[in-house]
Amino acid sequence: MYLVHVQLRPPAGRRLPDHVAGLVAGCIAPDEAVEHVTFHPEAVGGPVVGLFLLSARLDEAEQTASAVCERAIATCPELRGCLILRSEVPLLEDPVTGGRLPITDPDCQDPSPPF
Repeated sequence: MYLVHVQLRPPAGRRLPDHVAGLVAGCIAPDEAVEHVTFHPEAVGGPVVGLFLLSARLDEAEQTASAVCERAIATCPELRGCLILRSEVPLLEDPVTGGRLPITDPDCQDPSPPF
C-alpha cells in the first residue's frame, strides 16, 4: 500500500471546503484500488489530499492519485480552478530512529555505519 500526497493550489482567495476527501473519494473508479482518502487543509505548502492505494508500483500509485484528483477537479464545482502542484509519496522520518540508520553492532555507540 502506498500513501500518495497530492498538493492542491486553490484559486486565489478561495479556501477549499472541509469535505474535499469525500469529493475526491466520489471520483474513484472501481479499478483504481484506492482504499482511503484524507484531506489536510492546513498542510505546509498548501492543502494536501492523501490517498492510500493498493498498487504494484510506486509510479502507478502516484499516477492513479493524480488521475483521481484531476477527475475531481474537472467534475466537482467546489474544486474547479484548483491546480495540482505535486503528486508524490512523502518521505517520512522514522519516529524510532529519527531517520538515522540503526546501529548494527549493539556494542558500538557510533551511529555511523561501518563502510
